Amino acid sequence: MNRRRPAIALATLVAVAAGVWTLDRALPPDMTRLQAHGTEYLDRQGRLLALRPAPGGVWRLPTRVQDVDPAFVERLLATEDRSFWHHPGVNPLALVRAALQDLRAGRIVSGGSTLTMQVARLLTPRPRTLRAKLIETLRAMQLEARYSKAEILGMWLTLAPYGGNIEGVRAASLTWFGKLPNALDPPQQTLLVAIPRRPEALRPDRHAQSARLIRDRLLWADGGAIPDRRQPMPRHALLSLPVVEAPVMTTTLDLGLQVELETVAADRIAMLPDRASIAMIVADLATREIRAIVSGSGSGPGSDTNASRAGGLDLTRAVRSPGSALKPFIYAMAFEAGHAGPETTLDDLPRRFGSYAPENFDRGFTGPVSMADALRRSLNLPAVALLSQVGPAQFLARLNSAGIMLRLPNRAIGTADPSLPLALGGVGTSLRDVAALYAGLAQNGEVTPLRLACCAVPGRMLVSRHSAAAIDAILTQPFPDGGPTGVAWKTGTSWGGRDAWAFGFDARHVAGVWVGRPDSTPLPGATGRGQALPILSRSFTALPPAPRRAPEALEPSRGTLVAHPRSDALRMLFPPSGSTLSSDGPITLRAMGGRRPLVFLVDGAHLAHDPARREASWLPAGAGFFYLTVLDADGQAAHGAVRVR
Repeated sequence: MNRRRPAIALATLVAVAAGVWTLDRALPPDMTRLQAHGTEYLDRQGRLLALRPAPGGVWRLPTRVQDVDPAFVERLLATEDRSFWHHPGVNPLALVRAALQDLRAGRIVSGGSTLTMQVARLLTPRPRTLRAKLIETLRAMQLEARYSKAEILGMWLTLAPYGGNIEGVRAASLTWFGKLPNALDPPQQTLLVAIPRRPEALRPDRHAQSARLIRDRLLWADGGAIPDRRQPMPRHALLSLPVVEAPVMTTTLDLGLQVELETVAADRIAMLPDRASIAMIVADLATREIRAIVSGSGSGPGSDTNASRAGGLDLTRAVRSPGSALKPFIYAMAFEAGHAGPETTLDDLPRRFGSYAPENFDRGFTGPVSMADALRRSLNLPAVALLSQVGPAQFLARLNSAGIMLRLPNRAIGTADPSLPLALGGVGTSLRDVAALYAGLAQNGEVTPLRLACCAVPGRMLVSRHSAAAIDAILTQPFPDGGPTGVAWKTGTSWGGRDAWAFGFDARHVAGVWVGRPDSTPLPGATGRGQALPILSRSFTALPPAPRRAPEALEPSRGTLVAHPRSDALRMLFPPSGSTLSSDGPITLRAMGGRRPLVFLVDGAHLAHDPARREASWLPAGAGFFYLTVLDADGQAAHGAVRVR
C-alpha cells in the first residue's frame, strides 16, 4: 500500500496540472482592450507626425519598456511593486496583509496588488470586490505563465488610466507635456507614476493641487508647477493618412516641410473670404513620394482642418472642375500626333465647333498666336481647336489608361459623353490626380500615382518624352511675384470661381494648390492666378533649390493651324469625334472634302470600301474606344475618336 502512495500522489499532481492547463487554455486572458489601440504616424525620418485614437476616441497607444526612460521604470516599481522582477504574479505577504485589512473593514481598503494583478484588472475591469481580487490573482498567474516580465510591464505602460479618455504612459506624456515619455524629467515622470492610483481625482486639468501634492510626496521634493491643461495631440496631415490597424505607420512625409506648408496655408487663409479652404501637395519627382500635404484649410500647424471650412474632408481627393489645368496635356497629345508644334500659329478668333462657341476668360480674342504663347496665356479657343483634332474620347481614354480617372458630368440619364468642354474644365478630377499628371510631364511623360507610404507602382506613359519636354519648356516662366526661378507652372479656374488651381514642378519636386469652398459655392473673383499661384510660389520657396535641366524642345512644327477649315479640306463628317455610338449594327463612316480616292482606317486597320465613295461601312468588334482616320489622295488626314457601347 505504501508503495502505491507516491504513484497516487504523482497521478494527482498530473491530474491537477492537466486541469490547470485545460482551464488556462479554455479561459485565456482577454487581450481585447490591449489590441484596440490607436495609431502613430511617423514621417520618413521617424518623427511623430500625427496620432489617431483607438475606437471610441480613447487615446491608447502601444508602449514598450524601451519606449520610456529606464528611470521611469525604476520610479514605478519602487512605488508600486518592488518585487516585480521576482514574484510569480502575486506577492503572498502583501495579499495576506491586504486581505486582513479588507476583512476587518468589509470592503477593499488596501490593494496589495502587484503590477501584474493591475494589468489583469486593466485588461478586464471589474468592481473592486474580494471575488474580483481572487479572479485578478488567478489572471495574474496566467499572464506570468504566458508573457515575459517586459511584456507585462509594457501592458501596464499601455493601459494605465490617466483620467478621461487618456490611457497609457505614451498618451499621457503627450497629453500633459507635449513630448514622448523618454524625454520626461524626474518631476514629470513622478506625476505619471502617481496619477494611475486615482486617475479621476488626480487629473492635472481638474485637480491640479491634489496632483501636485502626491507628486511632491513621491518625489520627496518640490517639483514645481504642473500642467493644468491638455496639450493638443499632433495631427499633421491626419485627414490624408489612411486608417490602419497597425500601431505605427511610417509615411513618406517630411515633418519640417509639412509644418512649413501648413504655415503657408494658415497665413494665406486669413486673406481669403469666409468658408474658403486651401489644399496643397508637394511630392518628390524621382520617387513620386508625397513630402507634404495640407488636406483642408490649413488653419494652423498641426491642425489641417477647420469644421467651418473643410468639414473634416480630405480636399486633396475631392472631385472638382480643373478649369484650364488640363490644357497642357491636350497640347502635349496634339504635338505628339503632329497636329501642331510650339511655333505653329493659330488665329484666335471667334469660331463655332458645332453648337459650341468657346470664349477666352476676358471674353476677347487675340488674333494670330503661337501654340506656345496660347498655352502660356491659357487661351481657350486654341485648346478647344487642338482637342477637336486629338478627340475628346481619345483624350479621356489616354488619361484613363495612365491611371487618371476623370469624372464626366452626370446628366438626367446616364453619364455625359466626352466632348470639347473637357478642354476648359468640363470634367471632374482631384488635386492628387492632376499633380500626378504634372509630375508625369516633368518625368518624360510617364505618369505614376503619388503615394504617402509603401509601395511604388509601375508608371504608365501618357505622352512621349519629346512632347512632355516641349510643354516643360513652354511652361517654365517667372512667377508674377518674382518668386523662385526654374519652375514650370500652370493655373486653372473653374466656372464661377468655384475652384482656383496652380500646379508646378522643378527638377526635384511637383506641387499643386487648390483654393475654393468645400461646398462648391462660388468664391467671388477667385482665379488660379490670383489665389492659388501665390501659394504655389511660396511652396517652392520653402523647398530646397533644384538644379534646372535644359528642357529638350520638340522639333518645331511651323505653319498655321487654320481656325476655319477650307471648303475642300478633308474632314470626318460622321461620326463626330467624341461621340458615343450604339453597336447594334454596321456604322457608316462619312468624310467630306479632300481628293479621292479616300482610305478609311479604324485603329490603323483598313476598311474595305469603294474608293470612289466618301463613305465606308464599319462593324465594331465590340464596345470600347476607337480611333478613326480618313486619308485622301494628297496625303491629307482627318482623325476622330469615338466610344461604342
